Amino acid sequence: MSSATENGVGGSSNNSREKTYKKTTSSTLKGAIQLGIGYTVGNLTSKPDRDVLMQDFYVVESVFLPSEGSNLTPAHHYPDFRFKTYAPLAFRYFRELFGIKPDDYLYSICKEPLIELSNPGASSSLFFLTSDDEFIIKTVQHKEAEFLQKLLPGYYMNLNQNPRTLLPKFYGLYCVQSGGMNIRVVVMNNVLPRSLKMHYKYDLKGSTYKRRASRKEREKSCPTYKDLDFQDMHEGLYFDTETYNALIKTLQRDCRVLESFKIMDYSLLLGVHVLDQNHRDGNVSGGDGKRPVGQRVLYSTAMESIQGDGKAAEAITTDDTMGGIPARTNRGEKLLIFLGIIDILQSYRFIKKLEHSWKALVYDGDTVSVHRPGFYANRFLKFMSTRVFRKIQSDSGSLQLHLQFCHSRECSSTAPQPDAGGFMPL
Repeated sequence: MSSATENGVGGSSNNSREKTYKKTTSSTLKGAIQLGIGYTVGNLTSKPDRDVLMQDFYVVESVFLPSEGSNLTPAHHYPDFRFKTYAPLAFRYFRELFGIKPDDYLYSICKEPLIELSNPGASSSLFFLTSDDEFIIKTVQHKEAEFLQKLLPGYYMNLNQNPRTLLPKFYGLYCVQSGGMNIRVVVMNNVLPRSLKMHYKYDLKGSTYKRRASRKEREKSCPTYKDLDFQDMHEGLYFDTETYNALIKTLQRDCRVLESFKIMDYSLLLGVHVLDQNHRDGNVSGGDGKRPVGQRVLYSTAMESIQGDGKAAEAITTDDTMGGIPARTNRGEKLLIFLGIIDILQSYRFIKKLEHSWKALVYDGDTVSVHRPGFYANRFLKFMSTRVFRKIQSDSGSLQLHLQFCHSRECSSTAPQPDAGGFMPL
């Protein structure tokens, strides 16, 4: 996906004019998604559990939902549409793998209105969030859906072996056909909980060419910044040794998986909640002020997703932390970090090879985002492990004392200081 926010994006869309995607209004699309998923998941309950077979990954089921209703489907006030479900038995198994019960899945998606989210990326994709904060629903292009279908057997073999991962978890792939248009959507895990305000958000690729948020993006109330912005605004995020090692181990393992599938141009979506600033603001919740219940999905929080030795990854999600990973700035301010790898439905196809070739002729080839998968993974890991995430050295007691002293005195120098998160204003 070429957006900055595959798994958890910026705030709700506030456009007064309703968005249209492939000649379909977002309200119509949301209604069709809810009706279609309600029918297909309900219909699945009549099918007995069994092992997933290879052919299950390639099954496509289809149902027609006329506006006047039928013997099988309810009446509705949207145009007639056909709803396709890809690999229904396989996705049912994957949802069960992550502890998602059919009733919970239906309740999350179909019970309450879906929340439309803004898209700071270059794509025209629409994003919807379930009201309980559990799932992101995103429109995808035909090539992306096709690639996901081909990816499913190997990708989910990896997820089955390794549920602790920062890779996106796809819980369903569907298609709404109406008015001669095909609108494909995926259901994924949500990375950034609305119940905690993200004081800073980043879409990081480890590249530097044009990796700065646009002026229009910066003007938003909660912009999504990029690699050069991170370098300008922050000195890095500091973790204890165990957490740092677990985080880097997870990133290394995930990047190896992506490289094996020849996937590149992915990003790390990073949300930073500043605890000290939160207390000063007197604002605990984010989003619309509603406080969703704690996430039910297994391995869904940032802390649960990283590869620990059993301690770092076993933190219990609470109302206060929502499973965020504890971190600090170089000045000692306390943070909660939320993160996930996004944009993985971009394979290194011919068009990407061509794109990199001409960019490399004009610019430094090592700085552009599009690159061969092996180089891309190495550059991505190097940037994350040295520039973004840093380890607090346990033997640097004097440094820690200095940080605590500086923090307690609030660095009383009259010189300009970073804000509460240790971020320099742009």
